[in-house]
Amino acid sequence: MAHSRSRRRLALAVPVVLSLTASLGFLPAAASAAPRAESATRAEDAPTFAYVVNTRTDRRTIASVERAIRAADGTIVVTYDRIGVIVVHSANPDFAQRMRTVRGVQSAGATRTSPLSASGTTDEGAVRYLTKAEAARAARAAADGSEPLEADQWDLRAIGADRAAKIDPGSRNVTVAVIDTGVDDTHPDLAPNFSPSQSANCVSGKADTTYGSWRPVDADHYHGTHVAGEIAAARNGIGVAGVAPGVKVAGITVAQPDENQLFFPESVVCAFVFAADHGVEITNNSYYVDPWQYNCLGDPDQKAIVDAVDRAQLYARSKGTLNVAAAGNANHDLDADAILDDASPDDSTAVERTVDPHTCLDIPTQLPGVVTVGAVGVKGTKSYYSSYGLGVVDVAAPGGDKYQIPDTPSHNGRILSTLPGNEYGFLQGTSMATPHVAAVAALLKSAHPHATPAQLQALLKAQADNPGCPADPYDGDGDGVADATCAGGKHVNGFYGHGVVNALRAVK
Repeated sequence: MAHSRSRRRLALAVPVVLSLTASLGFLPAAASAAPRAESATRAEDAPTFAYVVNTRTDRRTIASVERAIRAADGTIVVTYDRIGVIVVHSANPDFAQRMRTVRGVQSAGATRTSPLSASGTTDEGAVRYLTKAEAARAARAAADGSEPLEADQWDLRAIGADRAAKIDPGSRNVTVAVIDTGVDDTHPDLAPNFSPSQSANCVSGKADTTYGSWRPVDADHYHGTHVAGEIAAARNGIGVAGVAPGVKVAGITVAQPDENQLFFPESVVCAFVFAADHGVEITNNSYYVDPWQYNCLGDPDQKAIVDAVDRAQLYARSKGTLNVAAAGNANHDLDADAILDDASPDDSTAVERTVDPHTCLDIPTQLPGVVTVGAVGVKGTKSYYSSYGLGVVDVAAPGGDKYQIPDTPSHNGRILSTLPGNEYGFLQGTSMATPHVAAVAALLKSAHPHATPAQLQALLKAQADNPGCPADPYDGDGDGVADATCAGGKHVNGFYGHGVVNALRAVK
């Protein structure tokens, strides 16, 4: 997800950066050590943690709970009274346990396993840079009427987005909000379609709408800008094109500003509420909520996280917002009986555990009403990293696959899009598949402006092309070993859900 953690759904594997001027690097995952609440520790000597307290939504209950929070040495950051979620900081190691005994509190828990001031560690990832000559070759290969680098955008052609743009590029009355690491709205391919009034910084858990607050803090926070370009890079004779180049795109920053770029629950809650309250039609969620890859409902802290994020996304849905999320890059079967989670918690020291994905949820992608997206490569088959699952994945889209090589000038199987600072680069992941789906949903919303989120989701499924399960054992990386099993049939299956989205069908 936002930083490049190989186990996350963000930008999986090696990003290959194409720059018309300079080049960028790539950072992966974080890890450190879970806190333990000890009642003998004095609060004034203890580190401060972040919490969510989830309550009933009536004013009297919320006021009573707020008093109890202060009495338990909690500092309220923000109260989202419409959904009954209160974001709190406290140095009291017994804070969550005390809050769970308060009348009107339905769940409460820590949103991370490290103190607010702590930072995990990262490992350097490999990167290969394209030369200026390679960039020039892509520009020379561009067809008449296409963008300069569109010859390398095999993904647009795979879903008919190049032809769809000639029929209907999408309406400026539709906005897709990119909940991510920030969006560089000064990029010339994004500036024409960017919506500042629907953008914010939600890192603290409370929306900051200061102009420019949504921008990435540095070039390493490139993920959100890449996603935004896939959705709505303008057809303006510069660089690349988005799948829906006529719609608007907004940025809601939720990634921590340090090198780990974690997406904590309170930030995501803020983002969903902000999007809903600012008329956003679709949100793109190419991440999982840190610090747990899977949140087990039997754990009170993790249950509180699920509760808070679910309330926020359901609130957005109730206001007319369709939420689209990535299935993940772990090649996990989300309908299996058991999954090995060796990535959690990622803000401290990860510990191997076996979880049941039916009760230990990857959020927001496994929350009710969210469109779950799997990834395919240029051959139209499941990307080797893409998580899957019958009844979990709704649709699929091009996310790139380094093992599936296209006949393009750069011969790069990943997805080409915008990067901060007037640059362009290749990334792969279900992070890259998700904006294709969000953009097709935006085209559908443009054509059906009164469609509800449920109706949009149905339209997405109806226009998708399903290749069906592969006839032979699935070997995504070509090593001769079966990597995954596809359950289901031609109409609905675990690899592609209802199929690969089709932009051309969406506008016809």
